[in-house]
Amino acid sequence: MLSSPRARASLLASGAAVAGLLLSSLSGGVSHAADHENCRPDGLHKTPGVDVPYCSVYDAEGREKMGDDHQRRVIGYFTGWRTGKDGTPAYLASDIPWDKITHINYAFAHVDGNNKISVGSDSPDNAATGMTWPGVPGAEMDPALPYKGHFNLLNKFKKQHPDVKTLISVGGWAETGGYFDDNGDRVASGGFYSMATHADGSVNQAGIDTFADSAVEFIRTYGFNGVDIDYEYATTMKDAGNPLDWSISNPRRAGLVKGYSALMKTLREKLDRAGAADGRHYMLTVAAPSSGYLLRGMETYQQQKYLDYVNIMSYDLHGAWNEYVGPNASLFDDGKDGELAAAGVYTTSQYGGIGYLNADWAYHYFRTSMPAGRINIGLPYYTRGFKNVQGGTDGLWGKAATTDCPAGSGLTKCGDGAVGIDNLWHDKDDEGKESPAGSNPMWHAKNLEKGVVGDYLADYGFPADTRLTGSYERKYSSALVAPWLWNAQKKVFLSTEDEQSVKAKADYVADRGIGGTMVWELAGDYDWNAAKGQYEQGDTLTTVMYDTFKSAAPYGAERATTDLPSEAVDIGVDFGAFPLGDSNYPISPKLKITNNTTATLPGGTEFQFDYGTSAPANAKDQSGFGAKIVRSDHTGDNVGGLKGDYHRVSLKLPAWQTLAPGASVELDFVYYLPTSTPSNWTVSFGGRTYALAGDLARGTTVVDPGSQTTPTPTPTETGTTPSPTPTQTDTPGTCTAPAWAAGDVYNGGDTVSHNSHQWKAKWWTRGDEPGTTGEWGVWQDLGAC
Repeated sequence: MLSSPRARASLLASGAAVAGLLLSSLSGGVSHAADHENCRPDGLHKTPGVDVPYCSVYDAEGREKMGDDHQRRVIGYFTGWRTGKDGTPAYLASDIPWDKITHINYAFAHVDGNNKISVGSDSPDNAATGMTWPGVPGAEMDPALPYKGHFNLLNKFKKQHPDVKTLISVGGWAETGGYFDDNGDRVASGGFYSMATHADGSVNQAGIDTFADSAVEFIRTYGFNGVDIDYEYATTMKDAGNPLDWSISNPRRAGLVKGYSALMKTLREKLDRAGAADGRHYMLTVAAPSSGYLLRGMETYQQQKYLDYVNIMSYDLHGAWNEYVGPNASLFDDGKDGELAAAGVYTTSQYGGIGYLNADWAYHYFRTSMPAGRINIGLPYYTRGFKNVQGGTDGLWGKAATTDCPAGSGLTKCGDGAVGIDNLWHDKDDEGKESPAGSNPMWHAKNLEKGVVGDYLADYGFPADTRLTGSYERKYSSALVAPWLWNAQKKVFLSTEDEQSVKAKADYVADRGIGGTMVWELAGDYDWNAAKGQYEQGDTLTTVMYDTFKSAAPYGAERATTDLPSEAVDIGVDFGAFPLGDSNYPISPKLKITNNTTATLPGGTEFQFDYGTSAPANAKDQSGFGAKIVRSDHTGDNVGGLKGDYHRVSLKLPAWQTLAPGASVELDFVYYLPTSTPSNWTVSFGGRTYALAGDLARGTTVVDPGSQTTPTPTPTETGTTPSPTPTQTDTPGTCTAPAWAAGDVYNGGDTVSHNSHQWKAKWWTRGDEPGTTGEWGVWQDLGAC
């Protein structure tokens, strides 16, 4: 996530009463525990012993209630530093298109030196709580609130737009590992890194508790609906995140994911307890990376179960941190990405030709573990750009190499970032110099495209006689869904967004049942000012999304794409012991299965689960569990997008191995591109198939198979109800089929006899013993003979 202009080298980074809202209007009068459970989103963590008032935010299908004309989310980041006090254009709460959005994330609060959430000391200069804007229409303070600043205005407008939710966003690129003090100086306190993880890599639960308690108090005090965590980044990949933080983050790499998980679990449970006390559900969300490189070091992003939804930062996919010229936020891969080609992604067979620097790939990464409706796609209202571009097609997939990296970037070889008139929203490096990045609000980029010299340039320090050099021609790739500006005279490439690309992305969201969109940041959107003959701040792109979403179908609220059993058992499954950083390729965790039931799992017990098509269909185990892909929703490369959501894996306890109550077994698992936590588990044994309780699926009932004596038929994945499994008391027939042989190949429809039963193969098989594959395995029991 971009940070404030104070962030130095940031552009190099890939009270309880709320604004007069009444409890009755929030909860709709729903108070029964059973009703609240009906409203819980599919897969969301349930805090033990707490009756969370989910129905204050979600309907009976587990979908968020956002107003009749908002079928999907439009989440806008609203930054605290565009106050106008420095002479540049202000963007205040009165400028937000409140009727066209669903959520506002205020950026940023930070973790202070005492591990508490903070926006700095209260003072008239504090933009969040103390600043005022006399004489600015719409910026009049609400005198009923005990604080001023942005927080006052946000709550004033929320009274007029009660369906819009606000969240406090904590962290960001510049304030993940530290914070800016009241003088604007950065304090390297450790931020999230030291608050959640000790120097030895262990979890800092005391720091986490302090932060979470302060976050609850903060949102109660300032009228927020929840907390948005922008931790950049809890990954084991060395030198990830802000170079200013590396001295703190790198020694903790091995423990960052555990600390992040503990932080999310603690926040979720403390927010749930506060929500139960206050009669409302408090939301917990994150800004998550989209880069396959960063996500490889975040294990399976197992924190997702604690989140109401995830906002994917599906931008900053290409920029001046390296020489490869490409789009900031392409929707799809086109098979020609210069950075990926140089890394051998398209030619190494284990990758399956799958390009992982695009929004579609990132969406499918998170789709592994979440319903489509709990995922939001990120869009940038700003540009990224290069100068001195060589090769490519109108700059696209060319190169812009330089060794001149900004001070404090931690880099020795960078891309040649655009500067000057092509870098209006630049930050400064450690020496106070402009950080080359080609960063501009979209309204400025539109003026460049039109050949307009905006009247605001003097506010950004440009001379009065500034003129444009060359022409900025708009280019567009429908394969990538990415526009850009190409100045052939200057060899400048600026990656942009406009109505065409945003409409295509909105259609993608609507068509796939995705929850919505998130934008960084609202102040970059544009409108045409005919009187001045220039583009200025506006809501054109936001309107495109609103218009697309208001008539869309409700978003996808279920994680599974096939029917799963309604009964679940407590068998734990966990992917852990990941190798760290660059050693984690191929991705090779241990899968630990723990039997928490009172039944002994026999040899041949079959487990099935889904993992996302963000990884190719070549996952395997190396421990004799016979893992194989039994269904794949996508094959081949991902040019133009991944075609489906899941690959389904089957694996079995070896025939000679049982798993007693309380016992665990581990197997070595391998896959080749990142995916979030595998889901939609089933386990088949004793003639029954169950879901797993840990999937937290809506509508499932947890049972103990060790105490069940008369199994009840459970719907299969195809929605049919199986017949009861014949037992040895069935009337014997005659075993006319040939005896099963372990080395023979059987095709679907073939019949064999084995252990005084006849069996029919459902599909091709060899070596799978009849009677050990479970009711939904390859062999159908035709009865005793």
